[in-house]
Amino acid sequence: MTMTETMTESTVRINDLTPFIGAEMTGATYEDLLDPVLWDRVTTLLHERELVVIRSLDITPEQQIELANRIGRPKPFLMAKYRHPEHEEIMISSNAKKNDMAIGVARVGNFWHQDSTYQQEAPPYTMLHGVDVPGDSGHTLYANAADVYDRLPQEWKAKVEGRVAVHTVSKRQRISPEHAGLSIAEFKALVEEQHPPVQHPLIKTDPTTGRRYVYGAPEYMERVIGFDANENEEFFALLDQLIQDPERVYEHRWTPRDLVVWKCELTYHAATAVAPGVDRTVHRVSIEARDPWAA
Repeated sequence: MTMTETMTESTVRINDLTPFIGAEMTGATYEDLLDPVLWDRVTTLLHERELVVIRSLDITPEQQIELANRIGRPKPFLMAKYRHPEHEEIMISSNAKKNDMAIGVARVGNFWHQDSTYQQEAPPYTMLHGVDVPGDSGHTLYANAADVYDRLPQEWKAKVEGRVAVHTVSKRQRISPEHAGLSIAEFKALVEEQHPPVQHPLIKTDPTTGRRYVYGAPEYMERVIGFDANENEEFFALLDQLIQDPERVYEHRWTPRDLVVWKCELTYHAATAVAPGVDRTVHRVSIEARDPWAA
């Protein structure tokens, strides 16, 4: 793909966002995306570039779900109270309130991670639609897990080969009202019971591009099996350094109605803070694959 390409005689255009991750589409409408040729281009970009941004796409929740259905199967969000009131497939990520009640879950993903690696089988795609987004805060940062692997020093590539990592939600589990009165030990035991640690290969191969990538971020990993405490600490520090290298991070500065979709296993991301007194609402859909993820 060239850096810039025009898809049709209309104003739809596609650009690479960075050399290392992402493609951007501008000028497209929902009706344009119903064209099988154009949609095939979107899915090809998703699998080749890991992250696709469709700018200023004015769609309804029903239309977002329809687009998600064309990638895979939308999966209802686990916590029912944060689902869209009419569409269980949509999680509302928002710091806004209505009648002094939160309409969604605030402060989601404000740390570097790949989605839901603490699950045995996490959905392979995530789709966000910017319903009400500020332009000067609440950005989203992205890094490519294959690019992270490429930049590992050779000695570490040898050390992580064939390794398995233990993933857990315990570092990021939120304390809720129902946890009141529990000791720290009781809270940790409850979290482990509700979300048992799982194991995943540390290095995987992407079935589309053939590139190898690191699967796991320190915030969702407990340890790499076979590493001692010092090796785990050293590896996690190196991984954080590589993921957060500002020269290899794409900062998505949201504009109203942006649709953003990514491959979860290949895409590290983190949300930045929203300015005080500013509302931000994004609709999120997790998408399961129709065919097994073959990484």
